[in-house]
Amino acid sequence: MAIDHTDEAVVDSPAAEPSLEELKKAAGRSANWRERLRAVEELGKRGGDEAVALLSGIVKHDAVHQVQKAAYRMLQELAVDAQQPVRKTGELVKGLNKILVRIKKSLPEGHTFAEFKEKLQKMRSDVYDIYEGDKEAEFDEWLERTWASLSRR
Repeated sequence: MAIDHTDEAVVDSPAAEPSLEELKKAAGRSANWRERLRAVEELGKRGGDEAVALLSGIVKHDAVHQVQKAAYRMLQELAVDAQQPVRKTGELVKGLNKILVRIKKSLPEGHTFAEFKEKLQKMRSDVYDIYEGDKEAEFDEWLERTWASLSRR
């Protein structure tokens, strides 16, 4: 019996273009703004109606402003009219202070900022992601100031 070698296995390589389904999943990952940003860039390269629809939704609804801005730029490059996103101010996640106090209270008295930051990232990766993406280089400084101001009551 002869073996047919025409059905070779397809191996994923780093250069392989992600499928639209993979990009949809990546664009919806609430706890990874960097992955959403990469998905936005890939969707912009791909173009087409589905990519435009996804990018339009990201401009309107993503919690991280720089992801929104990237989606807006991609839409502009695709010659799609879109409203420029406005940077949100104030509390980006409803009840942030309660969330942070709860995490601080769950740690032992005298815990370090590093322990608090690590627990926030583990317990509420969505909150961590939104603020890390929003604050960018100032994130650690902002989080440490916020942590220091939280009461344990």
